[in-house]
Amino acid sequence: MADKLKITLTKSTIGASPYQRKVVAALGLRKLHHSVELADSPHTRGAVDKVKHLLTVEKL
Repeated sequence: MADKLKITLTKSTIGASPYQRKVVAALGLRKLHHSVELADSPHTRGAVDKVKHLLTVEKL
């Protein structure tokens, strides 16, 4: 099985910039405490790094 990341939105995007809101939406996160499992790739890591203050990331 390939490495995966479990990404959870733990803080609201209300105070975030429009760019950061688009990054969160591109990751597939919709609501607070919503989680997605994505492949551990450089593209995913880059997106997570842009909004790491809003997320919780676990390696599966």
